[in-house]
Amino acid sequence: MAPSYSFIIITYNEEQHLPRLLHSIDGLNAPIFILDSGSNDKTMEIAGQAGATILRHPFVNHPQQWDFALKNFRVVTPWVICLDADQVVTPELKELLIKFKDEDHQQVNGIYFNRKNFFKGRWVRYGGYYPFYMLKMFRYGIGYSDLNEHMDHRFIVPGTTIIWKQGHILEENLKENDIAFWINKHNRYSDLVAQEEVERMQNIRRQTLKPNLFGSPDERTAWLKQLWWQLPRYVRPALYFSYRMIFQLGIFEGRTSVIFHFLQGFWFRLVVDIKIDELLKNKQKQASTNQISPFKFALKFVMLFLVLYYFNILFLGVTSPGNHYSSFLATHLNYIEGLRSLLLSCSALIISWLGFDVIHNHIDLLVAGKGAIRLAYDCLGLAIMSFVTAFVFAYPKKLRQKLMFLIPAILGIQLLNVTRLVLLALFWNRKANKVIDHHTLFNIILYILLMISLYFWIKHNHKSTVSKQT
Repeated sequence: MAPSYSFIIITYNEEQHLPRLLHSIDGLNAPIFILDSGSNDKTMEIAGQAGATILRHPFVNHPQQWDFALKNFRVVTPWVICLDADQVVTPELKELLIKFKDEDHQQVNGIYFNRKNFFKGRWVRYGGYYPFYMLKMFRYGIGYSDLNEHMDHRFIVPGTTIIWKQGHILEENLKENDIAFWINKHNRYSDLVAQEEVERMQNIRRQTLKPNLFGSPDERTAWLKQLWWQLPRYVRPALYFSYRMIFQLGIFEGRTSVIFHFLQGFWFRLVVDIKIDELLKNKQKQASTNQISPFKFALKFVMLFLVLYYFNILFLGVTSPGNHYSSFLATHLNYIEGLRSLLLSCSALIISWLGFDVIHNHIDLLVAGKGAIRLAYDCLGLAIMSFVTAFVFAYPKKLRQKLMFLIPAILGIQLLNVTRLVLLALFWNRKANKVIDHHTLFNIILYILLMISLYFWIKHNHKSTVSKQT
């Protein structure tokens, strides 16, 4: 008879745990799929001896690891059972799985297993840890990993689910018998939980499940989480620990289990709250650093614009014949004359492509049968290029982002300038257009386009800054 389900297991250095789990499901005749995140012990050897199908994938967090497993293994059974390597199937649960038939569960999409959790060899019975139902078995292709969680992983199954109260999975991480391992592990987890809660405060992360106190076990957990997020930080760890100790009878546990409740219910939650405050303070500090001061920006912009604008005028003066004329600058570094020659050459080339006879020197452009235009200093666009350069460099942004906007902007200005010169040479009638000067009209159009471009550039910068802060 073809099996109704397959096992999927995620591993990382699980040579202590994996044989125990594989032994507990031996004889079920079910395919086994193992997703490993880079084990360097005997985990892969043990998995290979068990005949498991193996894939490897770098670990980011549990939700993403399970998502990869469900999407990349070639599962052919109608159901899957997803287990962690430190879990074990009890004989009672194994008996339920032996008797399981897909045709008997046609209206069901998911099954919750009852879990017993162990800490340092002791079953944690009270404090809300038993009974504890986990959705571990569901229809393949229907159930999926909840990616809206960083650390507190769960599967989601639309439709009907049932609970198997009899039979258990036993969860005992033998590595956690070393308390240093437990503390280091939960210190890493606290980073994920703190980041996740900050993202929920900023409404960029939401619960997938609909919270419902009287719904499924996971819907009830979602409801309790919403309550938790509304409680004041630093107070809620003490409230939660007291609740577990008194109302959930954790005080009746032995010393080892009370230590577990203190570490997991108080210490861990307190560390999370501390890290939430650190994250919020860092974001506020970053936001104040990135905040734009209108006065500083305006002052910087005006100063840069005046420096660039009057430098161009000064340079024009020393490269033109007169009292302060510099032959060296005029001959070797005359960028104004170079820009003028480039604009005239490009305009003449385009006009010739259009089939007109055209000639030009260093200042004039003559089109046969059309007339001539003279490219004066104020037609070069140096003022508007000074404006956009001053604005972009005054604005608080990284140099690379400034250059990525400024270079195309200047090229665009001169491309429009060449277009203007071509149109003037071919179509402009000075006698018929006395109402407005073509230079003024061009500047109006250019400044409008520039303002629109700067608006979207600033808007994009604001979105990028907010995205990084969140």
